[in-house]
Amino acid sequence: MSRLFGSVRARATLGATLVVAVALVAAGVAVLLSLRSNLTDQADTQAERTARNVAADLAAGTAYARLSLDDDEEPVQVVDGAGRLVAATEGLERIGGTGTGAVRPQPSATASTGEDADDDQSDDHGGDGRDDDSALEPGEIDDEVSYAAGSATIDGDSTDYRFAAVRVEVPGKGLLTVYAGAQLAAEQSAVSTALTALLIGFPLLLAVVAGVTWLVTRRALRPVEGIRREMAAITASADLARRVPVPGTHDEVARLARTTNETLAALETSVERQRRFVADASHELRSPIASLRTQLEVGAAHPELLDVTGAVEDTVRLQSLAADLLLLARLDAGERPGKGRFDLGALAGEEAARREGVSVEAESVEVGGSRGQLGRVLGNLLDNAQRHARSAVTVSVRRDGRWAVLSVADDGDGVPVGDRERVFERFVRLDDARGRDEGGAGLGLAIARDVALRHGGTLTVRDAPAGGALFELRLPLVD
Repeated sequence: MSRLFGSVRARATLGATLVVAVALVAAGVAVLLSLRSNLTDQADTQAERTARNVAADLAAGTAYARLSLDDDEEPVQVVDGAGRLVAATEGLERIGGTGTGAVRPQPSATASTGEDADDDQSDDHGGDGRDDDSALEPGEIDDEVSYAAGSATIDGDSTDYRFAAVRVEVPGKGLLTVYAGAQLAAEQSAVSTALTALLIGFPLLLAVVAGVTWLVTRRALRPVEGIRREMAAITASADLARRVPVPGTHDEVARLARTTNETLAALETSVERQRRFVADASHELRSPIASLRTQLEVGAAHPELLDVTGAVEDTVRLQSLAADLLLLARLDAGERPGKGRFDLGALAGEEAARREGVSVEAESVEVGGSRGQLGRVLGNLLDNAQRHARSAVTVSVRRDGRWAVLSVADDGDGVPVGDRERVFERFVRLDDARGRDEGGAGLGLAIARDVALRHGGTLTVRDAPAGGALFELRLPLVD
C-alpha cells in the first residue's frame, strides 16, 4: 500500500478523485436541499389555498355541516377559540401537527342544528358578534399564515402533510382557526428518486474521473520515467556522454529533460577537465621530481658532484607548482574571495618595486576582494611579461567609469590572435620550443583568469601600443 501511494500517479489520482467527490457531495446536498425546499413551498401554497377557501366559506356564513370537507387527500380541521374541534374532514381517523388531535367535531348543545345554533352562538359572543380577544373585524381573514409538518390518517391511509393554519373572524361564531393539509408524498418521492440517482451516479462518475486521471497522469509522466531509466543507466555505466531523451512537447517535462542534459554536459566537461588536470599535473610534477631525485642520488654517491644550485632551483619550481595546483583546487572547489578593500594602484607599485626593468604608472583606485589573490594575479602577469619581453615591462592602473583597469604590457612578440583565448587554458604554453624549466607549467594565466572572474572582473589580452602583448585586468570599483 505504501509503495502504491508512493507513486506520483497514484497520489494525483487519489487527490483528483477526492476533490471531485467532495465537490459532488456538496453539489448533491445542495440539489437535494433545494429540491426539498421548493416542493415543501409548493405544499405550503396548496395547504394555504385550501385553508383560505374554507375560511372564506366560514366568513360568508356557511354552516359547519355545509362546508366542503370531503376531499380524501386533504385533511381539514376547524377549531374554535376554546380549542374545540367544530368541523373536520370526513373519514379522518388520526392527525398530528395541528392545534388539536381530535378527529370528531364536538359542537355545543345549542349549536347542533341550523340557524338556532348560529343564533345561540351569536348570543354567547355578545351583541356585536365579535370575540373580545380577536384583533380581526367580523368576516375578516387573517393575512398571517403559520405552517407545520405533521401526519394524518384518512380512511386507513396514513401519510405526511404540511399544514397551514389560517384564522378567521366569523360573525356569531367568534375567532376560528382553519387547519388544512397538503400531502408531502410528491416531495418525498422526488427527493428519494434524486437521492437514488445521486447514489448510483456519483460512484460511476468518480470511477470515470479516477480512470481518466490515472491514464492522463500515466501519459504525462511517461517521459519522466524515460528520463529516470536513462539516468539510472548513466549512473551504472558512468558514461557521461549519454543524454536523456527530450520529449517533443513544450511543457515542464521537456524543460526538465533539457536542463538534465545541460547538467550532464557540464558534468562531462568538468570530469574531462579534471582528468586532464590530473594528467597534466602528474606530467608537470614528474620532471622536477625526477631531476631533484637524480641530483640527490648523484650527490649521495659522489658528494663532490652535487649541484646544490640546481637542486634548490628544482625544489623552488616544485614548490611553486604545488602552490599553483593547490590554489586551482581551492578555486575549483568554489572558494570565494574575501570582502576586503584595498588600493589597486598601491598593490601594483609594490609588485613592480620588487622586480627589475618594470615601470609603473598607477593612480589610486579602490577595489574589493582578496588582496593576496589579486596580488598573485599581478605577479603571474608580470612573470609572463618578463619571460617574453625584450627589454621593458610596463604596469599601469587607471579608472574607467565604474571599473578599475590594470594593464601589463611588454615589448615582446605578442600573442597571435588565434591563441588569445587558448593562453588562458591550464597547462597551455605557446613557447613549446623553450625548455620546460624556462617556460613554466602553463598555470599562471589560467589562475589569473579564474581569480579575475571570481572577483567579478575580466582578463583579456591584445596587442600593446608599442608591440608585444598587453594583458588588461578589469575589476569593479568599490562604492
